[in-house]
Amino acid sequence: MKRVLIGAGLLALAANALGGSYDLVIDEGQVELSDGRRPALTINGQSPAPELRFKEGEEVEIRVTNRLDRDTSLHWHGIILPYDQDGVPGISFPGIKPGQTFTYRFRLQQSGTYWYHAHSDFQEQEGLYGPLVIEPRAREPYRYDREYTVMLFDWQDEKPERTLANLKKDAEYYNDQKLTLGDFFRDAGRDGVWATLKDRWAWGDMRMSPTDIADVSGFRFLVNGRDTGQNWTALFKPGERVRLRLINASGMSYFDLRIPGLPMTVVQADGNDVLPVTVDSLRMTVAETYDVIVQPTEDRAYSLLAESMDRRGLVRATLAPRDGMAGEVPPLGAPRRLTMADMGMAHDMGDMAGMDHGAMAGMDHATMGHGMPSAPAGNPDYAPGSGVAPEAEGGRVLVYGDLKAMRPDARYRAPDRTIELKLTGNMERYFWSFDGVKYSEAEPIRLRYGERVRFRFVNQTMMNHPMHLHGMWMQLDKGNGRLNPLKHVVNVAPGSTLEVDVPADAIGEWAFHCHLIYHMASGMFRKVIVEAPDGSSRSLGDAMEMDSKGDAAHAQH
Repeated sequence: MKRVLIGAGLLALAANALGGSYDLVIDEGQVELSDGRRPALTINGQSPAPELRFKEGEEVEIRVTNRLDRDTSLHWHGIILPYDQDGVPGISFPGIKPGQTFTYRFRLQQSGTYWYHAHSDFQEQEGLYGPLVIEPRAREPYRYDREYTVMLFDWQDEKPERTLANLKKDAEYYNDQKLTLGDFFRDAGRDGVWATLKDRWAWGDMRMSPTDIADVSGFRFLVNGRDTGQNWTALFKPGERVRLRLINASGMSYFDLRIPGLPMTVVQADGNDVLPVTVDSLRMTVAETYDVIVQPTEDRAYSLLAESMDRRGLVRATLAPRDGMAGEVPPLGAPRRLTMADMGMAHDMGDMAGMDHGAMAGMDHATMGHGMPSAPAGNPDYAPGSGVAPEAEGGRVLVYGDLKAMRPDARYRAPDRTIELKLTGNMERYFWSFDGVKYSEAEPIRLRYGERVRFRFVNQTMMNHPMHLHGMWMQLDKGNGRLNPLKHVVNVAPGSTLEVDVPADAIGEWAFHCHLIYHMASGMFRKVIVEAPDGSSRSLGDAMEMDSKGDAAHAQH
């Protein structure tokens, strides 16, 4: 079935029909916010881009035409496909030149909620992002009456190149919550002068600030391209079960998402079915997706709230029985501050007043879930004392330890070897890296086809890092064996260690990076090459030379 999507008015059609073929045009355009229009990059005249809808097992054909004056690309985030269709310039293909059309072709091997975005420069941040939904062949193990896609984004009026230049000049350029002399006296009154001095010295030695939870501020947060004033609304009839396909398409922003008065039952994580778990709040790491089912029973409006992890902003959307209704917009939560416990350093601060060292003793930082400690007692994914926990009004917060696969993984086995990757960075110079080596100076990570490799991420920085591997699943190790969930993004909290197992089942060259766009651009990026068992592999250049006829059919002027 061939479908051509042009303009925002056809987005609804995309959500209600299935098709294996699309025509997408990338061009300059605008987004319209509550206080006026902004220049943006668009796909078929809109940002977010049209929702692409497919069926598991379909042969996909997506023709992408570039009307920009510079190269572009589209990457199909979380989709298992041949490496030369993955859409990463310089690794899987050359990119799409101005005036050219590139045709992506691949067969869908999965179902669930995913998304797509540019992988060229900062074009994703400028508006090239959209949802992608794959309907399953078989009946799903849960029921719902209607569904909506909820795509979160952090729009910035400032050009991303300017933002990165400001960060290079001063890593705290956007930190408008720096500690003051008044903060010192307040902390000294609470914790004692000596403890407060030691705390300030420790942060100074690390050249870090406890208030710099997110590198960049000043975003306007959006739901499906609309800000709080525009009030994106999803309609329901009281008693219906409503499926929300949640996607965090932000470049830099983690969100704590909740619907006050309405529990959420999580049924999918990163497109994969999980055993249902009901929560009151969940933290959405950059580039993650979650599917939740809610059942509003009252004839009233409910606020869907996505508040940034550092509490510098939020966006409100509304679930309502009728058009024109609006949910409440609450005040922002108190500003957040990191503690030495968040950095895995509580043992160094043993005589600081007010810190629960007994609870911290013996804590396994590898079990810290989502970087959001401090929650219900008895949950091993939380660590007491953290200053970055989401507030769920006393309710349950989703953590990685809650996620168990719906179906046991028949391929599960012990890893053949372990690769440890230290997540490193220099805040003063603002570059990010693996093992202190940025991408431009790093050798590729080489895997052998068929092996199972454990990646151990050791975060030596004060920042959360959402790690994304292209082309292959990461099985998040939370001690559940065959029920460990498959994910395409995992968050590694500050000062923590996280392990994932990767079945190397896709020969080719793949991107592996932090999904924070300014971290990726500053060096936290590697190439992964999966070689045949005999050690042979074709480079991208060899593949293009050996199959020039096939590639010529993919790129037409």
